[in-house]
Amino acid sequence: MYRVDCTKIASFEDFIEAFNKALIEPVGGKWNGNLDAFNDYLSWPDQTPYKLEILGASRCAQTLLILLFGVLAGCASTTITLNPSPQTPVCERTATSLVLWAPQWRPDQKDTLAREKAAATGLKNFFGSSGCFSRTELRRIPSLSPTAVAAHVAKNAGQFTRVVVIAVRELGPVVKLLSSFLLVEGGTEVVLRITTYSAPGLGQPREFTVHWRNGGPGVIKGVASLPRDMQAALRAGLKPCKAAR
Repeated sequence: MYRVDCTKIASFEDFIEAFNKALIEPVGGKWNGNLDAFNDYLSWPDQTPYKLEILGASRCAQTLLILLFGVLAGCASTTITLNPSPQTPVCERTATSLVLWAPQWRPDQKDTLAREKAAATGLKNFFGSSGCFSRTELRRIPSLSPTAVAAHVAKNAGQFTRVVVIAVRELGPVVKLLSSFLLVEGGTEVVLRITTYSAPGLGQPREFTVHWRNGGPGVIKGVASLPRDMQAALRAGLKPCKAAR
């Protein structure tokens, strides 16, 4: 059983310290206030039930309630980081492209099936409407290793002028606490690793990372926007010249 003493907390920093001391550090972790990580700690390990006793639970609830009031004035903005930067457009309206993709979640990622579904919808909608290439064949493959990619390209020799490989590394909502326990910063983020080849020979690839984020102080977003967020990240990374009409 884990016993968390919240009887004397007066700030969210106190709340973090109480849970670290009683629950998280004893199992080898260290929580910094990120709410996604907090949910992971409470859910781990899945196979071993445990009992959690919170002393002063009403004070904990009061602290978190005050935190939520700070959400009301939230204003979201979008940031896009390409690494390395700048990048020339990947899209070319006269080219034909084989697009191979797969998720590459972190080992402790939760709700992977739902995230993958959102990624698949975003990819399908983007390539179906953006006019990125004159023709695109989109395939979800089990592995994005160079050997696996080469095998798929060999099976379609002569059919495409471009090969685009997309690893989806992050797609989901994020929430973290700011220095004051009255403020929360959240939103959604997408992280993609994009590799492009000129077909028919794979040759030397071009590789870069897209980190797209929409959110800010006082913002909390759910999962409904994830397919649209995926499309926005693809637009930022692949840079279609003009939307299809």
